[in-house]
Amino acid sequence: MTIQAQLVDIHHRQIRSVNLTIKDGQISKIEETAPDSSLPYLMPGFIDAHVHVESSMLVPSEFARLAVVHGTVATISDPHEIANVCGIEGVDYMIANGKQVPFHFFFGAPSCVPATPFETAGAEIDVQGIEELMSRPEILYLAEMMNWPGAVNRDPIVMEKIEISKKYGKPIDGHAPGLMGDQAEKYVSAGPSTDHECFTYEEGLGKIKLGMKIAIREGSAAKNFEALIDLIDEYPEMIMFCSDDKHPDNLAISHINELAARAVAKGKDLFDVLKAACLNPIEHYSLNVGQVRAGDPADFILVKDLKKFEVLATYIKGQKVAESGKTLIPRVNNEVINNFNTSLKKLEDFRIPASGTKVRVIEALDGQLITPEIKGEILIRDGFGESNLEKDILKITVVNRYEDAPPAVAFIKNFGLKTGAIASSVGHDSHNIIAVGIDDASICRAVNLLIEAKGGVSAVSGKKEEILPLPVGGIMSPEDGYQVAEAYTRIDRMAKEMGSSLNSPFMTLSFMALLVIPDLKLSDKGLFDGRKFEFCDLFYDL
Repeated sequence: MTIQAQLVDIHHRQIRSVNLTIKDGQISKIEETAPDSSLPYLMPGFIDAHVHVESSMLVPSEFARLAVVHGTVATISDPHEIANVCGIEGVDYMIANGKQVPFHFFFGAPSCVPATPFETAGAEIDVQGIEELMSRPEILYLAEMMNWPGAVNRDPIVMEKIEISKKYGKPIDGHAPGLMGDQAEKYVSAGPSTDHECFTYEEGLGKIKLGMKIAIREGSAAKNFEALIDLIDEYPEMIMFCSDDKHPDNLAISHINELAARAVAKGKDLFDVLKAACLNPIEHYSLNVGQVRAGDPADFILVKDLKKFEVLATYIKGQKVAESGKTLIPRVNNEVINNFNTSLKKLEDFRIPASGTKVRVIEALDGQLITPEIKGEILIRDGFGESNLEKDILKITVVNRYEDAPPAVAFIKNFGLKTGAIASSVGHDSHNIIAVGIDDASICRAVNLLIEAKGGVSAVSGKKEEILPLPVGGIMSPEDGYQVAEAYTRIDRMAKEMGSSLNSPFMTLSFMALLVIPDLKLSDKGLFDGRKFEFCDLFYDL
């Protein structure tokens, strides 16, 4: 097969008309032809440099069907979420499922399962488990080292996992939100070589100067593109693009192609942008992905222009997998694995005996994972603490889904609900059930909908109820990705009709139990101070 196109040669920073010949899944020949500006542009496919496929609520085979439409040919995939639910069996599931479709999934060994000892997870991957995973050729790297205090302070178990990765000559991904100065230097010197958690230019610049590659993240919840994109001007070799967490409705619309278009629109150099979006991940992780050179795997995309990057076709190993906005990857059979074992809850399980009206409140910030601690005032009825709708201080709960235990309950600001409750069993990182609502009855019902379904996202408003079941690990659906995206769009719309002004209320909700991101979070065991890395009281001392 021969394709006529204008080749975007990122390596030599030039564009030229060519005839590109494909044979047996490889590019066998590239012949330069007379310039023809009417031809489409041919360039390497986009690569998501850090993503939890599970956060799309889709199994890998369905994720691929949606992603290729946007010109994505590969992902650096951290199976941390399913590993926290099902352990190494979950990692095996992701690898096997991804192999059923023509797409490049590159998986890492989850380094922090559970993420902390301050929450209940469904599984543990210890040092021996890391050794077993890292010895496999299909495991390319040690996934994000979230235990940054352990790395900084040279915790023996953390360092043993890092040393195993070094032994196999595989890269170590970082996760160090807000770390700067001496702490950042100690963290980098331990071994991590990338970070996707930077949220200021100064932080990103400091880590680059320490030798770290920065993956600029623009996901469904955390959005750091605007803060970090200027780093590409001076350090194009050190920049990659990633989504980290992308909900199905967003994935149905765009992926890394959107970041490339936004960067070019801001006046960034085209070849620098494409290097970040297409080539830097290949070089950093030593990926077997084509870069549009003779002898490479035939992985490339055809685009209409070099501004909006409208994808005309996507090829992986010479196979056309998407064309004109439609996926050409057929659906496959998706098995279901899970780990869900808790009983239905009662309304009184969510009551908080009040010792005052002044409480520590989690402040949710739209587009950020950091959650400052603020002081708030709640209402008291019959001796129990209640939501204060007037001040937008609502009750939040995390319910252990692996065993029967009393729910942890606290308060949160900025969800904006005026009625009902929303709940999700996508709750990073242990994926217990997390819910926010205006009253105990609504919260209880939203939680029980998920327990009955053994996972999903739900919304309850009076007699109206919506649920999107996620039976694979309680975090993914085995169904058609586009249908899941439509179902998620409906329930997201309902949450917003209930009053939430957040851009992505369910994605934001899913991070409110992520203890490794400061300042204040809630685990199934209680309210947690992410700065001191210890539990704290809900009520302030009188």
